[in-house]
Amino acid sequence: MHIDHVTIRTTDIDATRAFFETVFDLTVGERPAAIRRIPGCWLYAGGKPIVHLIGSRGVGFERAAEAIDHVGFRFEGYAAFRAKLDRLAIPYSTMDLADIGERRLFLRAPGGPLLEAVFCEPVRTLPPENDHDFH
Repeated sequence: MHIDHVTIRTTDIDATRAFFETVFDLTVGERPAAIRRIPGCWLYAGGKPIVHLIGSRGVGFERAAEAIDHVGFRFEGYAAFRAKLDRLAIPYSTMDLADIGERRLFLRAPGGPLLEAVFCEPVRTLPPENDHDFH
C-alpha cells in the first residue's frame, strides 16, 4: 500500500491550480470521464495524478471552504479488500473508472475522515443491483 493521491477542496480552483503548478512544478492532466461533471482538475508529477482539486461552495461550518477532502491509498486485490470490508461490516461506496482501468472504494474511518482505496484493475461491468452504495 502507498498513498495514491490527496484531494483538496477549494473555492478558487484556478488560483489553487496555479499555486501547485508554480510551487511544486505539477502539471494539469486528464481526468476520468465519469468525474468531469465535478468542477476541478488533476495535477500530475512523474506521469501520475497526485493532487486532485475539486470545487467547494464553502457553505456552513461542517463543510470547510478550503480543506483536504480525502486521501487515496493504492492497493492490490480489489475483490479481497471488498470482501474484507463486507466481513468487517464497514460501509463503503464504489466507483469504477473504466477509461483509466481503476476501481475505487470509499469508506470512512472512525470520526468521519473519508478514505479512498484505489485499485489498478480492469473494470468488470455489474448490474446496478449487485453494486454497493455505502451498504
